[in-house]
Amino acid sequence: MTAPIILGGGIAGAAAACRLARAGHQVTLIERHATPTDKICGEFLSREAQLHLRGLGLDLAALGGQRITHLRLVRDTEAVRVALPFTALGLSRRVLDEALLQQASAAGAVILRGQPARLEAGKLVLSGRQLPGDGPLLLATGKHEMAALPRGQPGDLVGFKTYFNLAPSQAQAVAGHIEVVLFADGYAGLQAVEGGRFNLCLLVRRDRLAQVGLSWELLLEDLCRTSTHLRTRLEGAVPGLAKPLAIYRVPYGFLYRGKDDLFRLGDQMGVIDSFSGDGMSIALHSAALAARAVCQGVTAEAYHRQMRRDIGGQIRRARWLYRVGQHRLGQTMLMRLAQAWPPSLRLATIMTRVPERALAEGLAWA
Repeated sequence: MTAPIILGGGIAGAAAACRLARAGHQVTLIERHATPTDKICGEFLSREAQLHLRGLGLDLAALGGQRITHLRLVRDTEAVRVALPFTALGLSRRVLDEALLQQASAAGAVILRGQPARLEAGKLVLSGRQLPGDGPLLLATGKHEMAALPRGQPGDLVGFKTYFNLAPSQAQAVAGHIEVVLFADGYAGLQAVEGGRFNLCLLVRRDRLAQVGLSWELLLEDLCRTSTHLRTRLEGAVPGLAKPLAIYRVPYGFLYRGKDDLFRLGDQMGVIDSFSGDGMSIALHSAALAARAVCQGVTAEAYHRQMRRDIGGQIRRARWLYRVGQHRLGQTMLMRLAQAWPPSLRLATIMTRVPERALAEGLAWA
């Protein structure tokens, strides 16, 4: 058996550690945060993500997962509501990541927390000490750890994530829904997570943010002035974080095409536009395939090729949908199509999921 090292304790890294430890490998996972932490994420668990997580032994209902059965697409005063083709769940990354790390530890993985690490010439350096290089290295450090924005990827997008405790009437109105609110230069998503809180994620072009003084408070105030729906939802709401989490130069559309000996998981492998709600499913799929590759002696290059085949199509389709919807005319077209034919929203949801063939292959291996 090999001694794999996993850099990153998010859902991709923790799921891979769990699978490899259960297969008998001496796994070490290195996580930079010493304690559970919030992550920039819509926290929408699709059917595919739930299947992976339940296969890893998680009881998502016991963790507080909130049922989501409908999508509501909103622009200005117009709204279209449609049933999702599956029942999704809303669950915070703070809770989910910690549950996965505990599962990995129980399976026998060594979890090193509060340990900043870096790569130097393809080797892992931890606290000034280079770790032995006799085992495969799995890189699962997310969007923040990308050394440079890949060529051709959007560089002007700013993402925010926070929580709110909504007024009772608004909480009741949102319950069971994920709401996607379109506005000039971006969009927002709102849904329930555990503990009575609601996740608000939004993506905006940097020039729109600059127009309001590069301030989250002024941006939210501006959006509530221009979006009646968002203003209504947040009236009387209590912020759940002292300040929102933020990320700049979000590399949506990225698909790893390099060649090295690292097994790249999650966002290090591919980044799908957040409105698709399938980022966590991709991360868990990559964890399953990478763990299988390590166990079977498959090269990192072969693993990357399969991942590109499995997720490349959905990332491209999500990128196309975003490009259509980022402008006013495109938003109008999407709303008119959704109003005339509501199943189009269900179709868009299906088209941006991990394909059934690939999903079955990933779930078949444990």
